[in-house]
Amino acid sequence: MLMVHVRTPTAMELLPLLSLCLLTQSGPTFADGNEPSVLVAVQEKSDAILPCSISRKENIEKEVFDWKKDDGKEVFLYADGSYYGKGRTGQDEQFKGRVLHFEDELKNGNASIKIKNTKMADTGSYTCTFPNQQTSNIKLVVDPDPERFNLKDRRNESIRGAASEPSIIILQQTKDKALLQCLVRGASPKPKLKWQDSSGNILPAEEPQVTENDDSYNVFLQTTVSKTDTYRCVATQEEIYHETDTKTHVYINEFPTIWIIVTVLSFVGGGVITILVMKCYKKNPVEVHTGNLSPEDEQFPLDQKQTS
Repeated sequence: MLMVHVRTPTAMELLPLLSLCLLTQSGPTFADGNEPSVLVAVQEKSDAILPCSISRKENIEKEVFDWKKDDGKEVFLYADGSYYGKGRTGQDEQFKGRVLHFEDELKNGNASIKIKNTKMADTGSYTCTFPNQQTSNIKLVVDPDPERFNLKDRRNESIRGAASEPSIIILQQTKDKALLQCLVRGASPKPKLKWQDSSGNILPAEEPQVTENDDSYNVFLQTTVSKTDTYRCVATQEEIYHETDTKTHVYINEFPTIWIIVTVLSFVGGGVITILVMKCYKKNPVEVHTGNLSPEDEQFPLDQKQTS
């Protein structure tokens, strides 16, 4: 027989739990962020793979997709089995003989291409377009030292304006859903924010809210989630190749372990405090503050100039 010894908590030990519940009531604020284009950085004379997939992940062997470079150059065109180098003409001289697609992956909706033996002139913005369906944007950087162009957390590099770690708040929560807010303050250039679930899927979000103050930006991004998961807010500044993120776990329609423990303890002692905590939890679930959130962050500075 398994025996568990439960020590009776004192009122003073349960007080911090009650305080946490009482202090987590704040009003809603606001949000921003568009999904950034994909950045690919490679060393000169190496091969570069530019990713593109149709969102439905279906067979595209009978489809049409077109790759172009920012100045309108034709990079690669595929149409129902024919493409540049096989039954089609019109490819720009810069890319002739250097661009391949992944024929075996077409059945999986993969329209990615490989540019062989990259040159500095290949640097630029590329689009992968399925007519009347979708367009993907890819930025290619070819450089002797491509590492410096990779998106990564550069807060330790003393780059002026690099976004700090985002702050996350659970603004509202019911048994079926939760409203999450991500906040970045004082960043320049203006960061782009996005929400992701634990599988890396980008979540739908509300319209971004941005304020500008002394050439820096405060950015808010809100999303509503409806399942228990770990959620991630990502802040990206492509201009300085900086990206940072914060994660938080959200319980939906579940009874968090901490409240189960409190319930067990209520049978031993501290019942009055436990009832207050449970009542507070049901009325206003605990908000999770993650990252560098100051008290002033909880009130969006609406008197400042708003930008989009």
